[in-house]
Amino acid sequence: MKAFRSMVLVSSDSTSLQKGARDVFLKLQEEIRAFGLSEEVALNTICDIGCNEGLPLVIVYPEAVAYGPVRPDDVHILVEEHLSKGQINRELLALFHAPADEIAWLGARRGALPAEQRIVLERSGIVNPDSLEDYLSYSGYQALHKVLAEMTPAELIAEIDKSGLQGRGGAGFPTGRKWAFVANAPGQPKYVICNADESEPGTFKDRVILEGDPFSIIEAMTIAGYAVGASEGYIYVRGEYLRAYQRLANAIQQAQARGMLGEHIFGKNFDFHISLHAGAGAYICGEETALIESIEGKRGLPRARPPYPPTWGLWGKPTLVNNVETLANIPPIVRQGAEWYHEFGTLKNTGTKVFTILGNVNSTGLIEAPFGITLREVIDIYGKGMKNSGKLKLTQVGGSSGSIIPGNLQDTPLDYESLHRLGAALGSGALLFCNEDNCVVDLAKILMQFFRFECCAKCTPCRVGTQQTYEILTRISEDKASIDDLQVLQKLGADMQQISNCGLGQAAPVPVLDILKYFRAEVEEHILSHHCPTGICPMGKPVPVGSMVQQTALS
Repeated sequence: MKAFRSMVLVSSDSTSLQKGARDVFLKLQEEIRAFGLSEEVALNTICDIGCNEGLPLVIVYPEAVAYGPVRPDDVHILVEEHLSKGQINRELLALFHAPADEIAWLGARRGALPAEQRIVLERSGIVNPDSLEDYLSYSGYQALHKVLAEMTPAELIAEIDKSGLQGRGGAGFPTGRKWAFVANAPGQPKYVICNADESEPGTFKDRVILEGDPFSIIEAMTIAGYAVGASEGYIYVRGEYLRAYQRLANAIQQAQARGMLGEHIFGKNFDFHISLHAGAGAYICGEETALIESIEGKRGLPRARPPYPPTWGLWGKPTLVNNVETLANIPPIVRQGAEWYHEFGTLKNTGTKVFTILGNVNSTGLIEAPFGITLREVIDIYGKGMKNSGKLKLTQVGGSSGSIIPGNLQDTPLDYESLHRLGAALGSGALLFCNEDNCVVDLAKILMQFFRFECCAKCTPCRVGTQQTYEILTRISEDKASIDDLQVLQKLGADMQQISNCGLGQAAPVPVLDILKYFRAEVEEHILSHHCPTGICPMGKPVPVGSMVQQTALS
């Protein structure tokens, strides 16, 4: 995907406009075109800057540098030095005296341009995924060799912990700490599991990693096995990922043939074996304990926790479960060190994140960007803006069970800390952008229809809650609901979050609760005014051919 390398924002609040922000914007437009940067630099405006000093402001991403006050006469030198040559203009920067924390989205970001920031995907699309020789020519197995030759398991775990790597499966738990739990847990044998059951709708990052760089996951799992004292590992692959399964099988076979997997790896007193296990299409098996049950040959149902897998996992033994993307970060960290990894992302959330971009943007697909990038940057730099110059209504972050973030919060940094303060979560990294043509009731109904089908039915709160929530949303969309139904929705969601047995039931009501929080007026308009502002909901009429509701019903 071709991405803009920079984005420029001009403050356009009433004070900035009074001080000439429009002239600054037009001059930027002219100079960007004159320097031949139109295909490389995105230009936009921003209203809510949370600052009254140094206006009008010009903010340049991805460096998150604020210039101000900027006059039209300053624009030529700003474009020439910063946008053309990559040099920050200190004189213009010195004119901006407002405290940095007044501009909420200017975080402590580190690293190079987002479009150049590849750690996990550094080899995808470059090496032949079926060739061990190709992998070796691009630093392959250097990390494992370093570990076995120079590091003890304790030193390895300390290095991973020092890097600040957090789990990329959604929870963001510190990886080094999880490894230490398994390493210190009593009992043998111990196991390493790679969770590659990527069944979250809209998420395909793990598939790209597995298909494009399968040897990196084999190497990472072997390193993890050495760290925690395991000699056996399993990769649980989503059943529909046939190509990924085949490439992993080929990678395992080639690594074994070269002495990089199996007995006495690199001639050392260390054995590690990897087996593949294909899932059968159950969404619930993405939950780690259900996945473990499935590997054991049982029906994939979540276990009650505690105990957790680090102490009671596969066949009751200590088990390390890591996501594909988490493991893909391990070899680069080992090769280049924890300090290097801290150069990317933010102070508290190091490294990069792989995101999938979906919805009403001009360019969809897969990107890797540093933690701390904002939703606005993703839209304008990678998504090439909203389709048909539409206005962003909301973003769903993290897949079908992810949080809903309204358009006026699009300057929220995408990192665990910032989203947590907002009451949201990063989840799997799927980003669904919706413009104002989308109905929040229709969206919530589609999501809940998915969850009521995928519920494993083990616990009542999820089994009954998803069904009842879907029925209420259907009544709202068909003009058959009362305002009291909104209280029931709120209560159902709160109960599911508190007493459901696993993460599916706890997360399923999140988008519905967020919609009630941010878009309650639109939901109430359906009920009180008997009207869907977007015209999508049937409201007592036959469902239009080709509508989202009908397409979902047919599927």
